[in-house]
Amino acid sequence: MKFTKMHGLGNDYVYVNCLRETVERPSEVAKYVSDRHFGIGSDGLILIKPSQQADFKMDMYNADGSQAEMCGNGIRCVAKYVYDYGLTDKTSVSVETLAGIKHLDLIVEGRKDVETERGKVAQVTVEMGSPVLTAEDIPVVAQGAQAIDVPLEVEGDVYQMTCVSMGNPHCVIFLEEDVRTLDLERLGPAFECHPRFPKRINTEFVNVIDKNTLRMRVWERGSGETLACGTGACAVAVAAILGGKANREVTVQLLGGDLTISWAGQGAPVYMTGSATTVYDGEITLP
Repeated sequence: MKFTKMHGLGNDYVYVNCLRETVERPSEVAKYVSDRHFGIGSDGLILIKPSQQADFKMDMYNADGSQAEMCGNGIRCVAKYVYDYGLTDKTSVSVETLAGIKHLDLIVEGRKDVETERGKVAQVTVEMGSPVLTAEDIPVVAQGAQAIDVPLEVEGDVYQMTCVSMGNPHCVIFLEEDVRTLDLERLGPAFECHPRFPKRINTEFVNVIDKNTLRMRVWERGSGETLACGTGACAVAVAAILGGKANREVTVQLLGGDLTISWAGQGAPVYMTGSATTVYDGEITLP
């Protein structure tokens, strides 16, 4: 199987061009290639496929083999891949996901006047769609129609959570304690598998630096802690804006780097801008 290793702010995936390759048993392949000792090493597997509804389709599998609806860092890399590898000449593309069709604008840098030396995609802005705040649609078990700044007890401690879906479910926790010192290996699984989250949950732990800057760490369902999570950064920005903690455009600092997130408010889509990086191309023999 030919593949390309790519990352968005350190959130790394193995990408396969399924316009040319066929991947059978993708869940098992995801677990195999994600292993950082015996495989390639990644947070999961992303398949780039043809689509009847959009320019391309993205199928995403976590490191544990579970399929996910959407990945903000992953979809930026999909956009970079299809342009850099000559699958499209367009700098605005649409990508079908399990969370709907996403529209992406590509920021190309470098020479473009010679066909063999055209520029490469450096950054991508993604229209992530409008956030879902209805509890049953996220889903989260809540007493009200929404779960905004409501208590959640985890291992004897009570946290205030705001739940948002950006195509996949997120639980945002704002803390006074420096998130860089959190024992996420202990806390993460307790949140992920909490009974109030029927489909498990991605959890973001956040410090408000100021109204323009947020710092977060993320525990992703099916993958554990990752260096970045694009949908998570969007959920964090939405939660902060709803709570009056941040302006409409905010920089979200992740372990792997920064994302710029903007949201005009209820009914409006969230926009995310960040980098996408190719690490290397390779070929692996699957068991």
